Amino acid sequence: MVDWIKGRTEAQAIAEPWTRQGGPGGAIVLFDRDGVRESASGGFAVIEHRLPFTPDTQNRLASISKHICAAMLLRDGVPLEETLGSFIPELPEALGAVPLGRALDMTGALPDMMEALWQLGTPFTASLSASEIFTAACRLPGLNAEPGTEMAYSNTGWRLAQAILERRTGKGAAQLVNELMVPAALPIRFVSDETEVVPGLAIGYWHDGQSWRRGFYGFNFSASGGMAGSAAGLARWAAGLMAGRELYAGLLDRLAAPRQFADGSESGYRLGLVASRLGGIRIIGHGGSLTGYRNHMLMAPDQGVGVVVLTNREEDALWPALRVLAALTGETLPSEPESVPTGLYTAEDGPFWAELASGAISFMGGYEKLVSDGTGGLRSLPAYLDVRLKPEADGALAGTIGGVSRRLLPVPAETKLDERLVGRWRDDRLGVAITIRADGTASWPWAGTIGRETRLTPLPGGRTLADLAHGPWQHRPCLWLQGDGSLRLAGHRSRILHFTRIDQGGQP
Repeated sequence: MVDWIKGRTEAQAIAEPWTRQGGPGGAIVLFDRDGVRESASGGFAVIEHRLPFTPDTQNRLASISKHICAAMLLRDGVPLEETLGSFIPELPEALGAVPLGRALDMTGALPDMMEALWQLGTPFTASLSASEIFTAACRLPGLNAEPGTEMAYSNTGWRLAQAILERRTGKGAAQLVNELMVPAALPIRFVSDETEVVPGLAIGYWHDGQSWRRGFYGFNFSASGGMAGSAAGLARWAAGLMAGRELYAGLLDRLAAPRQFADGSESGYRLGLVASRLGGIRIIGHGGSLTGYRNHMLMAPDQGVGVVVLTNREEDALWPALRVLAALTGETLPSEPESVPTGLYTAEDGPFWAELASGAISFMGGYEKLVSDGTGGLRSLPAYLDVRLKPEADGALAGTIGGVSRRLLPVPAETKLDERLVGRWRDDRLGVAITIRADGTASWPWAGTIGRETRLTPLPGGRTLADLAHGPWQHRPCLWLQGDGSLRLAGHRSRILHFTRIDQGGQP
């Protein structure tokens, strides 16, 4: 039985502190198949001008945009089984051989352009256009893995999907989104980058431990995250998907249809939506994150209800959305684990590592909250990445992450930097170099010739982690020695850099 009063009360309990704190805020909208039913909001859309955040405030939707792009692909009849190269012949061979469907369901092993450019030393605040990022994509030397073997988040397939739509239709993304939204009078639009003026747009903020700071993201947004809209507008769009009337007929079922790995097993990630469960009900949704914005949208299609949480504050939005949906439907929230191991873990070989802290896991930089699986193990609440682990007698954690079997071992506290890593290294294909020093520091490519210093965290087996701050985000790529003496670098989203030694020095 749906309880709108309980749902609204829970939403108000989340939003009220935003107002009391006098900082950025957000809006929470509860809806059913007929549209908006309840809402709560608090805090400021623009702190500097004391403008309140309301359900009608325009906000960056970030990666919630993905399922809207997928809806346009499906409506246009784009064949998902065709390869990217059949649509975009100028792509490198490896990227071009990936089927479009795998590029969209995150099993295509496409390096994520943001993370790849970070690793090449490009600040995330750099103002890069769509054409500049596309040119960089055409220089990518390969894939992260064999397509179909792992779910690893990447925006690149969605950037390419936008290019496919624009080439097929001869229309820009803004026009295509407008044509989709105008018939239902929905206030959702496509925005290309930070410089585009969006009337009534909330400013994104993040907290540096002392005060709120404005977020900034210079890269072209693309269909991977370029929509802007209000919480009420997004709720109306989602209500239409659940109702399945007129232009929405059958669309949600197609977006949420199961997707498979190459071995036939099912992935929780669909076409811009993530399938999960809340108590006894199935739910489908997606989150969104840009510097200073955190959002989540959840639908319970069988019950015909859902919730949208849009915020302009750098804080988790999935758990608040689950709290409201649980109150609305009478379902029980997932239980906190009785105990969660903490510390740094790594696979026996390869670049795969994880850090557990505060009831959450970061797997190679992919962050997910952990809850009890009911059988003594841990599972994620998959905002994006499905994680299922159980502690073993020797302290290891074993299970699956992103559909791949993993066994992670605790990193001994006394682990020292492997001296074989010390030296100067260069990737000749992409023209970048790093220097690793015996004192446990490294010089990293950054902003042309400026460079950047990082302290390394040693792992066993000739591996080490860098630690690079990007505003509110942390990037911790793994460097690991190969049998032939070369050096590879990998993050969760990009694993393509391959260095050879220039010299043995590595001294400051």
